[in-house]
Amino acid sequence: MIRFLIIIPLALLFGVIVVFAQQDPQFSQYMSNTLAFNPGYAGSKDAICASALHRINWVGFPGAYATSMFTAHAPISPFKINSGVGVTILNDKIGYEKNLGFNVVYAYRIDIKNGEGKLGIGVSAGFLNKSMNVDKWEPPEGTPVTDPAIPNQKESAMTFDLGLGLYYRAEKLYLGLSSTNITQPKVKFEKGGPDLTRHYYITAGYNLSMPNPSFDLLPSVFIASDGSASSFDFNSIILYNKRIWGGVTYRLKAAIVGMVGLELKNGLRIGYSYDFATTKLSGYNSGTHEITLGYCFNIIREKIPHKYKSVRFL
Repeated sequence: MIRFLIIIPLALLFGVIVVFAQQDPQFSQYMSNTLAFNPGYAGSKDAICASALHRINWVGFPGAYATSMFTAHAPISPFKINSGVGVTILNDKIGYEKNLGFNVVYAYRIDIKNGEGKLGIGVSAGFLNKSMNVDKWEPPEGTPVTDPAIPNQKESAMTFDLGLGLYYRAEKLYLGLSSTNITQPKVKFEKGGPDLTRHYYITAGYNLSMPNPSFDLLPSVFIASDGSASSFDFNSIILYNKRIWGGVTYRLKAAIVGMVGLELKNGLRIGYSYDFATTKLSGYNSGTHEITLGYCFNIIREKIPHKYKSVRFL
């Protein structure tokens, strides 16, 4: 497993150009938002979990985008079939474009190696509504006022979306492989519309115990690709007493990300990250902020005590 964790990212690193103009939203705290891109993750926590994320990109940059995401998932066992179900809701804004997405998720969960780990095989299905408010569009200097690829008026269109994913989780290791926009659906505006490009994701991480039992080191990697260009995130987090964490991500040729977080005694998890661009774009914005909230809980059914009559009182 460890060899797989190392070899796959390196193979992609040297095989794909590191430039990524994604249609799917980008997240820095991907480890807290895995269900958004991998349906195989559903139910993997063996608890009912919900999370919310809000990301403000390139603060101060004209037309910069903001993303909000809500996810929830839980394990279920209908007819004694180990499964996971979930839901994702997306609100993504960039310039004059707005995307609203809703997906339901199902994962079939299989015990691997005598229960040492579990593999989730997941599918997500739902709808994406894309709208363009061209009243706010200002063409760049020297370009035509009209563009055949841009609607003449505000338009909105909805399309069906489908995703697939595999997610393996053991005590200290996790591995994920997934794809969104499987059918590459087309958004049908009056003048045509964009095709949603299929995206691929690989995520992997490991929990390394430290000499001091109060600390854990959590290295991970996240790769996103549209098949022709990719984005690589290499992350390392220090976890203290299982409740407080801080770390750094290096996004290859794109950004350096710092993140901190903590889990309160009631189980609520709060995380914050700040992206500092390492490209020329850094001179035109004040960075990117991302905040996450998460909560997991177990439903434990209390056994009803049975009353028995003593034979002495019969």
